[in-house]
Amino acid sequence: MLYYALMFLVVGVIAGALNLAGVAAVAVQISWILFLIGIVLLVIHLAMNRPARAS
Repeated sequence: MLYYALMFLVVGVIAGALNLAGVAAVAVQISWILFLIGIVLLVIHLAMNRPARAS
């Protein structure tokens, strides 16, 4: 997921350098959404893999 976010960010930067403002804006928004989804999934994954408490 974070790989795709990075790829869309690179596409956005390249499109921005080529003065393609619409394409750059959409690519950066998609990369931001994918980044947030990736971080949320990472936090959920880390929360679910906690070892059981010894009592």
